[in-house]
Amino acid sequence: MSTTLTLAEGRGSSGQAVGPALFLVLEGERPWASGARYDLDGVELVALGRGPSRSAERRRDGADRVLALSIPDPRMSGSHARLVKVLGRFVLEDAGSKNGTRVRGVSVARHTLEDGDVLELGRSFFLYRERAARGPDQEASSFTKEPLGLRTLDPELAARFAALAHVARSKVPVVVRGESGTGKELCARAVHVLSGRTGPFVAMNCGALPETLLTSELFGHRRGAFSGATEERPGLVRAAHKGTLFLDEIGDLPLAAQPAFLRVLQEGEVVAVGSTEPTRVDVRIVCATHRDLGAMVDAETFRGDLFARLSGFQLELPPVRERRQDLGIVIAALLERVAADEAHDVTFSAEAARALLLHPLPRNVRQLEQALGAALALARGSRIELHHLPEELRAAQPTPPSSPAPESAPPTVESPELRLSPRETRQRDELVGLLRAHGGNVSAVARVLGKARMQVQRWMKRYRIDASPFRGDEAEEDDALDDRPDGS
Repeated sequence: MSTTLTLAEGRGSSGQAVGPALFLVLEGERPWASGARYDLDGVELVALGRGPSRSAERRRDGADRVLALSIPDPRMSGSHARLVKVLGRFVLEDAGSKNGTRVRGVSVARHTLEDGDVLELGRSFFLYRERAARGPDQEASSFTKEPLGLRTLDPELAARFAALAHVARSKVPVVVRGESGTGKELCARAVHVLSGRTGPFVAMNCGALPETLLTSELFGHRRGAFSGATEERPGLVRAAHKGTLFLDEIGDLPLAAQPAFLRVLQEGEVVAVGSTEPTRVDVRIVCATHRDLGAMVDAETFRGDLFARLSGFQLELPPVRERRQDLGIVIAALLERVAADEAHDVTFSAEAARALLLHPLPRNVRQLEQALGAALALARGSRIELHHLPEELRAAQPTPPSSPAPESAPPTVESPELRLSPRETRQRDELVGLLRAHGGNVSAVARVLGKARMQVQRWMKRYRIDASPFRGDEAEEDDALDDRPDGS
């Protein structure tokens, strides 16, 4: 009786169940097509190849549950590669494709996948996640009704965005935290769109103005209120009446301006510089910061009462390096913004697409937008090549995969009567490879697989594998310790 080996179940930081997933991040021939997500939970085989259009079919092939993915990439072979689950881990195997298969930019024939591996087939790029939040298969084209700032293929982040969308319909203040360039203003604009408020979206960077002008810019001033005040101005708060006021880098708001801003939140009114009469305002506040406002309150560099009023709902935006599965969504949106009507004419060479996906992009979406804008200008309507990208992105070098495929010729004691299916043969070979890598230490192999040591021993018995040829004295001692009933 065969045994189906699966990854140990787990849960993410939000309590959601997690499991393996494959993301189609970018098609070099159709970067505007955006990305897609495919859940691999319960899948034993993923077949990847060229087709007339993008499609995903789930079926059974004997005992195996198969996911067949087709991509309209002319540089992919009809049957290009496959992912095969072997002892609970997915192994990438090239299927004799014409143009080969790469992992992290390096050509491979067979490779045991690690979390975060970038797979390159033709000019199509995939990202493998070993512990992604589970969710249904999803095409990024389903986001047509979602504001740009709230689009993601990550179910865990999507749940947070959904909560933000509900909050957007209220007057609850919102604080968006994240590194510079992660798209905090896009989130703020999305909140404004979803709020249904009839007034304008007004943005201000709290660190961009000198402290002497900040109060008058926020709250307005009367004519003659100070030297140079030759006319009356309403200020940004009143300009956002019945709309949304976005305060970028709220952590840079000087202490001197914070009490007056607290009045806006508490009383819904402002007092212009040079005036004694308050003016009523109806404004929704959305703030953004890369700082830890709670720590600033503890350090007494930010008012605690203001922080309490601002932080009705908080959202943390992860940096690009932690949500690379969404790069296709971001690239498609940026192309639409930068190239406008010509966005569907843009294509990437494999080298250019590879550089974008392998670079850590420390300045996040802002860096990507600048790089694409420059590349489009230099390409002048032709394919974006590697030399069109900024030098810092061209410097991204492929790195060899961290886990080479195990050898498949094991020195084991085997009876000629043993008959295995191709899938069982792959499972057996993978188990032998792990035993070889860990010096025959069964306990270490069990830890790698997330299984009990007795389960590994049952597989060894089934496949008639003798670990002793791999084993040294140290491994024997480790296994002997694990055999003690009290674990001491």
